[in-house]
Amino acid sequence: MRLEGSMVAIVTPMKDGAVDHRSLRELCEWQLSEGTDGIIPCGTTGESATLTARERYEVVKTVVEQVRGRALVIAGAGSNATHEAIEGVKAARELKADAALVVTPYYNKPTQEGLYRHYQAIWEAARFPVVAYNVPSRTAVDLLPETVARLVKAGAICGIKEATASMDRQVQLVELCGPSGLAYLSGDDFTVLPYIACGGHGVISVVANIAPRAMKELVVACRTGDLATGLRLQVAMAELNRMMFVETNPGPVKAGVALLGRAGPELRLPLAPVSEASLAKVRAAMQRFGLKLA
Repeated sequence: MRLEGSMVAIVTPMKDGAVDHRSLRELCEWQLSEGTDGIIPCGTTGESATLTARERYEVVKTVVEQVRGRALVIAGAGSNATHEAIEGVKAARELKADAALVVTPYYNKPTQEGLYRHYQAIWEAARFPVVAYNVPSRTAVDLLPETVARLVKAGAICGIKEATASMDRQVQLVELCGPSGLAYLSGDDFTVLPYIACGGHGVISVVANIAPRAMKELVVACRTGDLATGLRLQVAMAELNRMMFVETNPGPVKAGVALLGRAGPELRLPLAPVSEASLAKVRAAMQRFGLKLA
């Protein structure tokens, strides 16, 4: 199994307070038709924090069933409680996802030893491929390269999604773990080009929810060494990437998906719909990028 390429952290469509599985299936099909290499349900962009365990199970089930082996499925399975993360990873295994995405425990602020033991306990209990997800801006804890190297040596993780936007961090990871020691996946759309140039294998993308083919083209250019094309595509996408974070993710990207007519913009509290001013900025950026709005 090779965890690489252009992957989407897919939104979880909602209608009248419940998951809209029909729209989710249609989104998956569209992503596949646009060349997306992997679909990640129940990540941050999929509002995993406000889905129940049963809802997360059903969302992953829907995605696996719809994809049918045509792309990778990395199921979001993280929790700030190790025992809950173990159950999430076991569910991903049961549903026949390809791997599980496990965010570092948020709020608890564990030490590096605590982080190591967290992932090691998950591996020992579930024996299923785990991609660690490091996003300090959301979790208030940073999974350091030395700890990643310990986990790789122990066989506890097969990849990492890095959302620190630090190329020095990526170089350190390659230095400690080797260029193929694990799958290196960017968690930041605005650093795809430099991240891949520093040894990255792909991206788990937010903006791919609305521009999947453009993201795939960017990743292909970068991975084939066509850095001039990669730079042109990265710059062309810069405004669109910024607008996906004009308010808290996934508010803007869900609004963007709705502007395309592919699913509703509904969010689950405590997230609120984006303001009219932010919506106007998202719409304008999508139009300038050349996306066809509904």
